[in-house]
Amino acid sequence: MIALGLTTLFSHWRRHPLQLAMLLLGLSLATALWSGVQAINAEARASYDRAAAMLGQDRFDQLVPAAGGSVAQEVFVRLRRAGWNVSPVIEGDWRVGERRIRLIGMDPVTLPREASAARLTGMADLLRFVTPPGLVYVSPETAAMLAGSATPPLATSGDLLPQTAVADIGIAQALLKMPGAVSRLIVLPDHPAGHPDLAGIAPELVLKLPNPQTDIGALTDSFHLNLTAFGFLAFVVGLFIVYSTIGLAFEQRRATFRTLRSLGMPANTLMGLAVAELLACAAVAGAAGIALGYLVASFLLPGVAATLRSLYGANIAGALAFRAEWVLGGMAIALGGTLLSAAASLWKVSRMPLLAPAQPRAWARASQRLLLLQAAAGAVLLAGASGLVLWGSGLAAGFGALAFLLLGAGLMLPAALVGLLALLSRVPAGPVAQWFWADTRQQVPGLSLALMALLLAFSANVGVGTMVASFRATFVDWLDQRLAAEAYVTARTPEEAARLAAWLAPRADAVLPIWSVEGTVAGHAAQVYGVVDHPTYREHWPVIAALPDAWDRVAAGGAAMVSEQLLRRAGLSLGGTVVLPGGWRVEVAGVYSDYGNPVGQALVGQQAFDRHYPDAPRLRYGVRIAPERVAALRRDLDAAFGLPAGNVVDQAGLKQRSLDIFERTFAVTGALNVLTLTVAGVALFASMTTISAMRLPQLAPVWAMGLTRRRLALLELCRTVGLVLATLALAIPVGVALAWLLLAVVNVEAFGWRLPLRLFPSDWPRLAGLALLATLVSVAVPLRRLSRTPPATLTKVFANER
Repeated sequence: MIALGLTTLFSHWRRHPLQLAMLLLGLSLATALWSGVQAINAEARASYDRAAAMLGQDRFDQLVPAAGGSVAQEVFVRLRRAGWNVSPVIEGDWRVGERRIRLIGMDPVTLPREASAARLTGMADLLRFVTPPGLVYVSPETAAMLAGSATPPLATSGDLLPQTAVADIGIAQALLKMPGAVSRLIVLPDHPAGHPDLAGIAPELVLKLPNPQTDIGALTDSFHLNLTAFGFLAFVVGLFIVYSTIGLAFEQRRATFRTLRSLGMPANTLMGLAVAELLACAAVAGAAGIALGYLVASFLLPGVAATLRSLYGANIAGALAFRAEWVLGGMAIALGGTLLSAAASLWKVSRMPLLAPAQPRAWARASQRLLLLQAAAGAVLLAGASGLVLWGSGLAAGFGALAFLLLGAGLMLPAALVGLLALLSRVPAGPVAQWFWADTRQQVPGLSLALMALLLAFSANVGVGTMVASFRATFVDWLDQRLAAEAYVTARTPEEAARLAAWLAPRADAVLPIWSVEGTVAGHAAQVYGVVDHPTYREHWPVIAALPDAWDRVAAGGAAMVSEQLLRRAGLSLGGTVVLPGGWRVEVAGVYSDYGNPVGQALVGQQAFDRHYPDAPRLRYGVRIAPERVAALRRDLDAAFGLPAGNVVDQAGLKQRSLDIFERTFAVTGALNVLTLTVAGVALFASMTTISAMRLPQLAPVWAMGLTRRRLALLELCRTVGLVLATLALAIPVGVALAWLLLAVVNVEAFGWRLPLRLFPSDWPRLAGLALLATLVSVAVPLRRLSRTPPATLTKVFANER
């Protein structure tokens, strides 16, 4: 009986292969996008864990400079002599031609073996590692990238991240041109008790406890949550296809279910067989979706890596690995999504009387009461979104508001379309037009899932596109303000910097020092810059809010300008006090925008900066000069100093490089937008295909009264295009609201800055054109089938019990 039942159920798919294709395609697409996003997130988090494990940052206490920057190596010697069991580390950017490599120098003698990123297997390796020119360990990707460059001998290690290198501390100090400097000290686990107090030996250092989650990992949580939201949106859109296909299949097999029950099959057995059939299909589609998700992730990973590197300074591995967490998660969500989509149909089968009539109901014909309940649920969700915006806080509240907005708008869509059609039906017209409006209202419930999927995808495209375009326009304006100097020059050593400043002074209108230190402000990483009192800052700096005479206060040394993200994260206020690294208290005189920078900043007067941070590196200058003289300045600098190309950057080149980074940053978002819109088109195709199979009983009487098959197909096309256009029109305000939430709520919580909302209506026709193209492709097959339906088939409808 069980084998016969399974054979009977699966025979439906043999007779309807297109339905089976839609079921497998919808589920595999949904699983693919979800699995692809989770694969990217898993790879990135694995890279963060490797970065945290490097040199034991996730396990060992560390001593770091209280004022940021570095400390003298003599401090390490003092601590060792006083009984502190510590190991020195230096870290900085190593310039190799045009490239920057994060170079970490360690002492292999004092560093714990479990913290070493360089696997030294014997004395020979150790000697090569510490003896000049040394041995530098890099990842295989970095080794390939540096091939042919003038570097010390390279060795590869699979434990290292791309663009990261490890060397002996002495070798690293020479490569970084930081002789006798130490960035931090690792406190070994066998550190003896009763050692002298740190404040009495090295007051310039503070103890930093280990953090199992890296700072980068915590900082990028918002980005990965954003990716997850995109993946889940695509999964929900894909489930609309599955729900529609499963619902039609169960509706068409009501007579089969009745027959099996009449032959003696218990209801529980029938339910079990139906569930087994669905799980088998889900397993096949889930496996295909996971494989497709791997390809999607491989395609998107370079863009994600560029985004993380640009926004957060995080390096992730370029190779994608199969990991159990996302493979099993993808299969679980495929099985769970299938059961969720089939829940309503399974419940109907379980409640079906033994002698239920074989006549199927009109497909997806919903009552007015159901539409009202659905609209009421949508209104409640929209109210919930408003409540989260007004009274919620944190990133979870922001994404919750986004979810409530999209789901609420989707639930209200069918009722809105029915109301619009009711208004149009009141316009005086002939009998064909009246039938057209009435029949269109009847088809809304059947198309509602596909139209809701289209609403979600299109509004997401409008919202994210508006957010990206607003960001780009604001970013360009901000670059024009921020990059006020015509050229930026970086020396290689402090001595060269002094000669460089003296050489530039008579050849430029102004030479502006750009000196900084890194430290902690209110528990958050921050940078402090010293600036001279010059019109360049007063006239061009992108100030959002400021006290009267703010720049005079900064120049006097008692106040600072802070970036917007530092103001928000540290809970500062205009006119309040901020404690800068080293315990320096200053007034907050102004707030400026600093888009794209994950680290907070503060600007202080140059003279006060020199007094509080005398050991800060002084290598970089902004040069004010006539734009037409920049090229000649570059040539003269090259002749006089022989600086590397990357050490002399003109304003136009720096701006173009920043815009290139911006475009790479949002390439992933654009790809996910296209994918979600594609899935929505497939959902519409699935709905049109399934509905067309059940439309003949409603179209045959109209055909019998004189309408040709060609005209019926044209009316069906007009019906579908009209519903799609109405859906797109309703999706635009939803997309604008989505963009506002992204800019004013999510962006503030995730990054610490708020962007103005700028609308770009010229982009909407392009998106609408793509949606209409997907619609035309979706209806092409059903309409072609309708226009070629033999008259005999239409005539047989009148002999059918339907």
